[in-house]
Amino acid sequence: MYLLGIDIGTSSIKVAVVDVNTQKCVATAQYPEQETEIKSVKPGWAEQSPEDWWQNTQQAILKLNATGLFNPKDVQAIGIAYQMHGLVLVDKRQHVLRDSIIWCDSRAVALGEKAFDAIGREKALKSLLNSPGNFTASKLAWVKTNEPKIYKAVDKMMLPGDFISMKLTGAVTTSIAALSEGVFWDFKKDEISTAVMSHYGLDYNHIPDVKPLFSIHGNVDAAVAKALGLTAGIPVAYKSGDQPNNALSLNVLAPGEVAATAGTSGVIYGVSDKLTYDPQSRVNTFAHVTYSKEQKHTGVLLCINGTGSMYRWAKHNFSPNSSYTALNLLAAQAPIGNRGIKVLPFGNGAERMLNNKYTGAQLLGIDVNIHNQSHIFRAVQEGIAFSFRYGLDIMRENGMKPSVIRAGKANLFLSEVFAQTFVDVTGIPVELYENDGSVGAALGAGIGAGIFKNAKEAFTQHKVLEVLEPKNSKAYEPFYQEWKAILNQSLYK
Repeated sequence: MYLLGIDIGTSSIKVAVVDVNTQKCVATAQYPEQETEIKSVKPGWAEQSPEDWWQNTQQAILKLNATGLFNPKDVQAIGIAYQMHGLVLVDKRQHVLRDSIIWCDSRAVALGEKAFDAIGREKALKSLLNSPGNFTASKLAWVKTNEPKIYKAVDKMMLPGDFISMKLTGAVTTSIAALSEGVFWDFKKDEISTAVMSHYGLDYNHIPDVKPLFSIHGNVDAAVAKALGLTAGIPVAYKSGDQPNNALSLNVLAPGEVAATAGTSGVIYGVSDKLTYDPQSRVNTFAHVTYSKEQKHTGVLLCINGTGSMYRWAKHNFSPNSSYTALNLLAAQAPIGNRGIKVLPFGNGAERMLNNKYTGAQLLGIDVNIHNQSHIFRAVQEGIAFSFRYGLDIMRENGMKPSVIRAGKANLFLSEVFAQTFVDVTGIPVELYENDGSVGAALGAGIGAGIFKNAKEAFTQHKVLEVLEPKNSKAYEPFYQEWKAILNQSLYK
């Protein structure tokens, strides 16, 4: 018996099949091989085609099937993880009306600020746990204001995972967790926020049916099943934003546990049993995968837009023909502090932890007589690690005080330089696990379909690969303080 997990990432679609008995990944695939483009028609805008996600999902599943390592007909349930905060709009025929306005798009920031003031900052924070910011509700309001013909044709608004589920099953559903990440959810009343809907003049009929996150969101359509080699009628039993799903895949479920990831964006995600919020909304609180009206587990999320995206930019512009492995080895040749080079990795839209300001990415302090590629690539990794420390300090201000952080041995955590710098500059040990969002989604499907009794049963084989302890915290501290001073100058000049 197998479970299929789908991870709708910004860069590509990843899929995995997990054996129910061993909880181990049997096969995995990714499509496309090259990183998917983010369309940026104007500065600060970011869009992708939902239909491209669907085509790439199908190609990824067919590629997975072609491994011959499992029988696709033995897949019993499907789970979906997805890039958070995106907006997908469809008409009554379930046709996409426009490209998705994705997570790092900044166009709705001004609308969100007006809503924050109009609703009342204290009221918004206590009920929404966030400012409306540039989240999904504000993006929908932007379409309503700027593209009225499109808005008039809307039947349903969805997040990216809801869309892929719809394409698989024909059913349109969402969850409390999804609505909370779109800042549609009132945590005090445990219902869709009348304040947000009323302020923006949004239509309740555009909201899909709300179902528990671990539940049957639809059954795979016969024609789709035939095209993908699957069994018709198997359920889509789990849908989660990528960061709560990453926490699930790392078995970060109890209050006080913390996960981190450093992919296209960088995230620290901590579980709380309190309806906590940051007064400046620099970190955000959403419903965790285990949230219910009886057990109000929330996820406190620090998101940094410009992490892996910054490293990708550096690779493409300074050493496009090198592998990331080669660049990580190159970075290890430079000393701590890079002989003065500093990098601010904030070139991928407005950063919430910087109060929605956009400083742009900055590469500073180059001396053409002494610096080379090794200094640049280490400086980029250190700058990203410093941005994590900056955000973690905000989380500490708000009561999140982790004693250990769990992360998957993937993306930037594959770099010894980055991983050790992260540990040294934060002063917190990191446990590294074999981890993949699509594998987590597959296990989530097992929980939602009732194949596993609960999350505990789904993670009995979860083992730590490596533990990193701080080694050079004192050496890094002055470099971090210099970096922070440069950032503050950029923010307040």
